[in-house]
Amino acid sequence: MPSLPLTPESLVWTVAAASTLGVILRPFAWPEAVWAVAGAVLLVLSGLMSPHDALAGVAAGTDVYLFLFGMMLLAEVARLEGLFDWLAAAATAAARGSAPRLFALIFGVGIVVTAFLSNDATAVVLTPAVAAAVRAAKAPRPLPYLLVCAFVANAASFVLPISNPANLVVYGSGLPPLHDWLPRYLLPSVLALGATYALLRWLLRADLRAPLAAQLPRPRLRAGGKAAAIGLAATAAGLVWASSAGTPLGLPTAVAGTLTAAFVLAWTRTGPWRVVRDVSWGVLPLVAGLFVLVQALDQTGLIEAVAAPLRELSGGPVVATAWAAGGVVAVLSNLANNLPTGLVAGAAVHAAHPPDLVTRAVLIGINIGPNLSVTGSLATILWLAALRREGIRVSAGTFLKLGIVVMPVSLVLALAGVLAGPAPP
Repeated sequence: MPSLPLTPESLVWTVAAASTLGVILRPFAWPEAVWAVAGAVLLVLSGLMSPHDALAGVAAGTDVYLFLFGMMLLAEVARLEGLFDWLAAAATAAARGSAPRLFALIFGVGIVVTAFLSNDATAVVLTPAVAAAVRAAKAPRPLPYLLVCAFVANAASFVLPISNPANLVVYGSGLPPLHDWLPRYLLPSVLALGATYALLRWLLRADLRAPLAAQLPRPRLRAGGKAAAIGLAATAAGLVWASSAGTPLGLPTAVAGTLTAAFVLAWTRTGPWRVVRDVSWGVLPLVAGLFVLVQALDQTGLIEAVAAPLRELSGGPVVATAWAAGGVVAVLSNLANNLPTGLVAGAAVHAAHPPDLVTRAVLIGINIGPNLSVTGSLATILWLAALRREGIRVSAGTFLKLGIVVMPVSLVLALAGVLAGPAPP
């Protein structure tokens, strides 16, 4: 049987596929960043990619790195000062022993955190706070409340441009300002969140019958938490203004995160080490490595190969193309994770210049598609890591049993909402 020719293109594809698989599966329990960076370094050392092109790939992600840097600082400061613990505990106390009410309250908190702090913040810092809160409430089955954190992190990740770094990747420098974003995505977000809540509530109904502890003390937010809340509110207002003005969000987010951290540390008279130490810095080299891998794939012609049929299909019925693009991207996000899929899809969209409806559908697929499986998004992978630190294990099968119902319905409704939305401005 003849072997396949080892061309430079096939070698690049092999390295990129192996690196992506390493990010998803984490062999030897090595951090995700190790696999992405190792793939990028291997491409350069093997001569498959020049150092200049690799640096160009890294530079292409500058706005995303700045965005992630600012959001990670914001989330970590809020976590350290107990803001997320307070939110989760307040929701638990407000539930007054009702499991369905607590489920709804956590879902609502998750929407707010995701919308204004990104889906990764919901996965990383809200999840452990919810775990502590449901333990205090003596929930016999804590998993439903923790699953909310994962599903809402993806379902709410296109409420605002700042809700998911993948939004910046898909649109790049063409990210719509807020006054254009909301007409495009508000209805799809409402439909996706409504379907996600209703289906999860129905699928998990048996686990939500047991009562919780009713007499829980109302938590008090300490001074540092109040300072963090003030900083977050100011940051949210600033980013909404920046988005309304059409300003790239990376630098404003980084500045806001730095200023908020400095404000809180000055208020509480503590040093910066406690914040710097616990931030998940590995996300930055992970994303940089993925940008390099996509740059290498672009040089093999893969991006153009994806863009060409997209360009051709866009000349036909736009609605059919949008449905197909959203569905295909949603499935691919679970096979290769939505961050590398978003990078490739975003590059293809920039090359093909499809109608606006098709771009909207691609973004919907990137955001909602990952609610099918635990490998679908970086946020879900970070959610699993947060659960492992709490001593909680969730199998891929458990997630899939829910996702195979929740994701397709919410995807279809969100795409229908996109197609029912206004024409591009």
